[in-house]
Amino acid sequence: MAQFMFQDMVNKKGLADRFYIDSAATSTEEIGNGPHYGTVGKMREVGIPVLPHRARQMTRADYQNFDYLIGMDSYNIRNMSRIAGGDPDGKIYQMLSFAGSTRSIADPWYTGNFDETYSDLVEGLEAFMKYLETEML
Repeated sequence: MAQFMFQDMVNKKGLADRFYIDSAATSTEEIGNGPHYGTVGKMREVGIPVLPHRARQMTRADYQNFDYLIGMDSYNIRNMSRIAGGDPDGKIYQMLSFAGSTRSIADPWYTGNFDETYSDLVEGLEAFMKYLETEML
């Protein structure tokens, strides 16, 4: 969901040529699967395009290939750091940290509440975009 939402934000700001946005799992449960039907439904409801995507696992090479690696909760952060072999360049962030929060993004896999997840992601992604506009763009 975050990938689709952030790609939509970037596209609407005319910045698509400055970003490569991808999503990767820190576990293997969903590898090869497409977006969850709840995600697809929520994206359609809010008018955000669902892009072709199959779940893949994060790799150590992702740490070198991306400027930001953003996890949704502390479990993701631990796994991301383990997969990357640490975080010497300070690239790994928890999503809501950009909004000044230590909260986790609500995981709809467990809650079934895609509205709550969407709301959390709006908060985090808008704060991330403001951060990028201040720091980089």
